[in-house]
Amino acid sequence: MSLTNTATRYGAVTKTFHWLTALLILTAIPLGWYANRLPLEPGETLALKAQLFSVHKTIGVAAFAVALLRILWALTQPRPAPMHPTRRAETWLAQSVHWALYAALVVVPLSGWVHHAATEGFAPILWPLGQTLPLVPKTAAVAVTAASIHWVFTKVLIAALVLHIAGAVKHAVADRDATLARMLPGRTEAAGHGPSPGHAPAALAATLVYVAGIGTALALAEAEGDRVASVEPLAEAAGSWQVQEGTLGITVRQFGEDVEGRFAEWQADIEFSEEPVEGRHGEVEVTISVPSLTLGSVTEQAMGPKYFAAEEHPRAVFSADIVPAEPGYVAEGTVTLKGETAPVSLPFTMEIDGDTARMQGGTTLDRRSYDIGSGETNADNLGFGVEVSVDLTATRRGDRDG
Repeated sequence: MSLTNTATRYGAVTKTFHWLTALLILTAIPLGWYANRLPLEPGETLALKAQLFSVHKTIGVAAFAVALLRILWALTQPRPAPMHPTRRAETWLAQSVHWALYAALVVVPLSGWVHHAATEGFAPILWPLGQTLPLVPKTAAVAVTAASIHWVFTKVLIAALVLHIAGAVKHAVADRDATLARMLPGRTEAAGHGPSPGHAPAALAATLVYVAGIGTALALAEAEGDRVASVEPLAEAAGSWQVQEGTLGITVRQFGEDVEGRFAEWQADIEFSEEPVEGRHGEVEVTISVPSLTLGSVTEQAMGPKYFAAEEHPRAVFSADIVPAEPGYVAEGTVTLKGETAPVSLPFTMEIDGDTARMQGGTTLDRRSYDIGSGETNADNLGFGVEVSVDLTATRRGDRDG
């Protein structure tokens, strides 16, 4: 069998690319569909969900590579003429589906890969080459946009596949011609009747589909951004010090990988004096908006009732006395989260320059103390310890004594 195409048949390379692509895509789509429908429940079901998504992502990356090679090869090869070029509408539809299919074979796995690279946690790609992509920052905006594009164009890919398969079946069953046979293994040759019509109208139709798809994806991403931004704001903080900027982050261990997250909405009421009074430097109360947490690709899972239960318990509170330690200070108090309260000790350092203070500290909470992921008893699937880190800059209020 010849490796290259001719005017009457497809070569071995084209056929190999075609059926390898079909195998990868028709494996990845059902895997993703099934994994999406598995519940986000602690336990072995969650572990299975992660494993299936890992396989899905790995196949997707392979499909992306094969699709690029297939397109590059197609650009160097003649395409056998259609069997019925006089059926202009049918030929235009077939060409439009091919254009849409080729584009989807690139856009769908690439957008999924970008989403994976822009976020953290849950189902790594099964290869030793790392999980990031050059020029792709780990930001919620990039992750949400890529996820929206992936969702929309998965539907385009499925629609193009259905039309492509339906067309092949029509040629084989209704028309009884050799259109499908030319792509099957073997040396099938079948000349088309006349030259192929131009591809410009079909390419334009496919482009319009993709423009509409991109617009839909961006609208979905904007709606998701508005949903996150609509988290109820907290009241303005009181206290003798006012936080000017800072981050409140957590790190969890899931399936052997660290997943970092941060709370976008929190406020701290701080009373602090450089000179201790009765062994205390002051006190602090931090109120945290739980729904404002972003935690990589597991954000939605984390908000659920088995974990943070953000809808029922939208606030977490850390209340503590500030006492001296060596070195620095310790905030000794409690954290109330998901209706449970447990003691917490948070050591920190503070550098004070006039009326400006920089504080850095951290501690580790046991998620089991707050009934978070209580059904997940395997620390390899979800670690028991949750690292908390705080970094803030505060200024002394001018109308209060330090």
